[in-house]
Amino acid sequence: MKKLDVFTPVGLVIGLAFIAFAIITNGGVTGFQSFIDIPAVIVVFGGLISAILVSFSLKELKRMIPVIKKSFQKEEFDLKGLVHTFVTLSERARREGLLALEAEVEDVDDPFIKKGVLLAVDGIEPDVIVDIMNAEILALEDRHRQGRSILEKAGEYAPAWGMIGTLIGLVLMLKSLNDPTTLGPNMAIALLTTLYGTLLANLVFIPMASKLQAKTEKEIFVKQIIIEGVIGVQSGQNPKILEEKLSVFLPKSQRRDEESNEMDGQEAIMNEA
Repeated sequence: MKKLDVFTPVGLVIGLAFIAFAIITNGGVTGFQSFIDIPAVIVVFGGLISAILVSFSLKELKRMIPVIKKSFQKEEFDLKGLVHTFVTLSERARREGLLALEAEVEDVDDPFIKKGVLLAVDGIEPDVIVDIMNAEILALEDRHRQGRSILEKAGEYAPAWGMIGTLIGLVLMLKSLNDPTTLGPNMAIALLTTLYGTLLANLVFIPMASKLQAKTEKEIFVKQIIIEGVIGVQSGQNPKILEEKLSVFLPKSQRRDEESNEMDGQEAIMNEA
């Protein structure tokens, strides 16, 4: 299930708020005017856009909007529910055989689970199932990396174009030392381009790319659990043993809850006896 990842917009807002607070503290509300310079904006954003266009094809650039959108989304993974799903599949497979799972997985939403279980039902060797499912994980990781690479490159190019703007401003300033009225605007270009470029890289592009990488790693982790579950079901493992095996992937808090519930159940049985 995908929800709004509030930490992405909140982080952006907090970062900008601290910068605004620093400006207001030292220069008041009118101090913002000193940090807005159209030539500096043109140098950084124009240079950044041109560098991105040179680096990537149109097909790759079309992925940028969905990639940025994904950094504002949060996908929930119910690991405890995932373990329960495989325990249920294992119990039915032991009672009725693997062929009975073909109807069981119709109610499962995750296509990766469906694919693994159907491969097991078809009698594919475990090693082959692992290879097929790992190949899909590698393909997923490669797709995510390609989409993320645009943000990573933007994070590299933004400070570089900030430095180019700084060099332009310094050259203009040095060539017009005889005219004091031009020193201020040229110095503004020199300093503000570096500020814009660094701000874009370290507040927007690099953090978003890092978040997307973390999301990819989490998704791969969940798929590795699914592979373990599929192989466990196919090999006919005892549901309790499979549950114990998959439970090691759960957070400690959830494992403690399960252990506590199991102990309570055992205690209730002893009391009844």
